Amino acid sequence: MTSSPPVRAARFAELTPAELYGLLRLRVDVFVVEQTCPYPELDGRDAEPGTLHLWVPGPDGEVLSTLRLLHDGEDRAIGRVCTAAGARGRGLSELLLRQAIALCDGRRIDIGAQAHLEGWYGRLGFVRTGPDYVEDGIPHCHMAILRIAPPPGGVPELR
Repeated sequence: MTSSPPVRAARFAELTPAELYGLLRLRVDVFVVEQTCPYPELDGRDAEPGTLHLWVPGPDGEVLSTLRLLHDGEDRAIGRVCTAAGARGRGLSELLLRQAIALCDGRRIDIGAQAHLEGWYGRLGFVRTGPDYVEDGIPHCHMAILRIAPPPGGVPELR
């Protein structure tokens, strides 16, 4: 039996410069370069006091997968979910999402999902809450977890 990789979590002010660089570099590599979506990646939400960054570090400290958990009033939102190309297929994004869901204390969680991932997010309890829309040239749909129950398969421990 293999153990889950470590999940790290920190607020903006707690991130080291190397950690912040790794998180932002991965997001730019995936969303801006790989998906060819030139958009303002630095949108100001990373530094909000309620934002929590979650990531899985690799053996050399590189960021393999990341997401951010945002406070939107009484609700929560998950965004910037991505995994490095060489680390895909290992369940790292699912690991991070399970942890983020568990941290939401029963609150509604919104996500703007790429439309082709609707079924994948559905496995984690998200349901469609709005029509399709196009963001940066990619079809998306609004999804949410409306009531929280422990995610199927349990929650990994933060380390």
